[in-house]
Amino acid sequence: MNSPTTWPGHKAAAVSLTFDVDAEAGWLGEGEEYARRLTILSEGRYGVTRGVPRILELLARYGIPATFFVPGHTAEHNPGLVTTLLEAGHEIAHHGHMHLRSDKVSAQKQRDEIEHGLEALLRAGAPRPTGYRSTSWELTPETFALLVEHGFTYDSSCMGDDRPYVERWNSLRILELPVHWSLDDYPRFGWNIDGGGNVADPDELQRCWTAEFDSARAERRHTSFTMHPEVIGRPYRLAQFERVLEHMAASDDVWFARLDEVAQHVAPALLELA
Repeated sequence: MNSPTTWPGHKAAAVSLTFDVDAEAGWLGEGEEYARRLTILSEGRYGVTRGVPRILELLARYGIPATFFVPGHTAEHNPGLVTTLLEAGHEIAHHGHMHLRSDKVSAQKQRDEIEHGLEALLRAGAPRPTGYRSTSWELTPETFALLVEHGFTYDSSCMGDDRPYVERWNSLRILELPVHWSLDDYPRFGWNIDGGGNVADPDELQRCWTAEFDSARAERRHTSFTMHPEVIGRPYRLAQFERVLEHMAASDDVWFARLDEVAQHVAPALLELA
């Protein structure tokens, strides 16, 4: 039976690269007032226009499959995006519909986010997604129950471990492929005119993520990194991320895997033990 410390081909560690393609939904989900803020919306579009193509080219050069979390609104307003990602061998996973935070909306709105997002992805040509990531990583009991109701295989929103585990709410459970703010590009580089933010030295990302990878390899565990095309897709930032990739790819004992592949690998053992 597989376990979170054994990987295909006797690899020492598993690494997943994930990208949240929020586009304009990333801001429209913050409130109706953003619908008339054309400049900030345009930055979201930059993620699809320039960020995604640069990311796809980089992944293709290294032969690495990735997971793209796509809101339904993004799929609807960017014809061909889902097909492009699928043809490149990447996973399409669920990231809501209008990028609404679950903890800020009603139970019915949470259901709409799940169901409308599913419908939009399927209409865009995606296979039924098996994975979900909540907006801003805020997962509520209502959305947790909806994930179980709709048969999702895994969630990637919680932070209860630094390797795959089983997340529980009352009698419900789901396989969790955890995240963390330190392994996300947005806290370093995200910025807007209202709340400010950070414009960090990109060398810091390289140092931190390289250290995380080295730790995962030493502990024979899985780790994942979260990125946003409008953020990491800026050329100087992507150049620093490529240095992280170079470091990881230099080890021939690493399994680069989509999150659905990791879930399929670890679920039998973890869910049996839970």
